[in-house]
Formats: sequence, C-alpha cells, structure tokens
Amino acid sequence: MTKAKQQKPQKHIPLRTCVSCHENKSKRELLRVVRTPDGHVSVDATGKKSGRGAYLCARLSCWKQAIKSKRLEQVLKIDAISQEDLAGLEAFIATLPEDLPISVPAQATRKKVAEPKA
Repeated sequence: MTKAKQQKPQKHIPLRTCVSCHENKSKRELLRVVRTPDGHVSVDATGKKSGRGAYLCARLSCWKQAIKSKRLEQVLKIDAISQEDLAGLEAFIATLPEDLPISVPAQATRKKVAEPKA
C-alpha cells in the first residue's frame, strides 16, 4: 500500500487595499506609509514600524492622487501632513517609475466581421 501524497496547506497571504485605487493586492506588493506615534508621516520600507499605516500601490498615479485628494490625511487620521514630511514623501514619489500604459489585448481591438450568409 502506498500512502497518497498529502498536499501542503496553502500559506496564508495577507491582502491589503490601496487607499487610492482600492485594488486588493498582497501586502508585499504595496508600499506602506505610516503615521508614527510622535505624529510624523513617512514611508515604511520594512512594514513593521509602529503607528497607523496606509497602503499604496507602487504606481506614480496612485501616490499623486492620494496626495492631491488628501486621502492620506483621511486614512492616517491627521489634519495635515507637515511640510517636512510632505517633502520626504515627494522625494520618495520622485523615485517611482512612470505608469505604464495599459495594453489592450489584440482580440479586444478587432471588430467582428459578419460572415456572408449562404
């Protein structure tokens, strides 16, 4: 008798939502912004800093939209991001790559041609 191979249970992958585009992605795909207990706002590269956090995609458009619409202030529950902290965020945003245009599959762009009736 051979024992049937048992499949290992899938490892839990924590999901988070981008505060700008509202896409659900794995925690590792998103970047965390944290409001520290002393009130400063910064990018949390490790994802382990203490404080209230917000997650954003690594897309330039998500970051610009979150800053422009004051979405970070709402999520982090602060009145305003200080100029010093905003300068730090802007410096980080400058390192993000430009958004790639969304490519449309070739099949979606083709029109259906009506077949001649016999």
